Amino acid sequence: MPVELATPSGGTIRFGPGAPLALIAGPCVIESEEHVLFLAREIAGIAAPFVFKASFDKANRSSGSSYRGPGLKEGLRILSRVKAAGFPVLTDIHEPSQAGPAAEVADVLQIPAFLCRQTDLLVEAGRTGRVVNIKKGQSVAPHDIHLAAEKIASTGNCRILLTERGTSFGYNNLVVDMRGLVEMRRTGWPVVFDATHSVQTPGGAGQTSGGRPEFIEPLARAAVAVGIDAIFVEVHEAPGRALSDGANALPLDRLGDLLNCLRGIHDLGLNRV
Repeated sequence: MPVELATPSGGTIRFGPGAPLALIAGPCVIESEEHVLFLAREIAGIAAPFVFKASFDKANRSSGSSYRGPGLKEGLRILSRVKAAGFPVLTDIHEPSQAGPAAEVADVLQIPAFLCRQTDLLVEAGRTGRVVNIKKGQSVAPHDIHLAAEKIASTGNCRILLTERGTSFGYNNLVVDMRGLVEMRRTGWPVVFDATHSVQTPGGAGQTSGGRPEFIEPLARAAVAVGIDAIFVEVHEAPGRALSDGANALPLDRLGDLLNCLRGIHDLGLNRV
């Protein structure tokens, strides 16, 4: 079923069949207030309207010494500035107690892949009435992720997105089974393809995750041709300096060309369920 999201500037972003290819984009984690505002404005100049994404906390870093973000209170204050600038906001939540405060700022609450089966977290996210984006776990079958969506829908909230972000393939590696996109879309919920986490090599760089960013664009093209409703990309103006997941981020200056290509494929109408 289609999902509509009102933007702070008075517009609407629609996820679902017949709608334009939607975009979710931003850095992995909030690095600073100045940085997220810079990226939001830069992305808007390339691809408005879009949903800006950034995490206030990366609770699942490979190493305990890795940068996690500014935390809930400061992170939400910073994201409120992004929203005040006119951009709808997506952010992760990791605990049921975070759902309410995050929903006061964020337009979309995201369930991290590792937590997609956590019933209490899903239910609390659903109770907020916000759009909920469920990242499919790396070990969860495409035809099983509807069970997570149904936990949210049990609260009366049917504003749900399902995101494919790769499936574990041995150690330190992910693959994307394009058949899974078809299976997920048959559930009736809009499907998002996370083109950047799908090329991650989890824990593959020792104390951090690595990545194969050269595969971002070909996988994104394939996913749009198979059939999705939105593309999710983490972008950074200098991925080598990113404080989290820079190894699998798309350089900001590649976003425009990629999005033009993907929307061209989407508009061919090949992606019917």
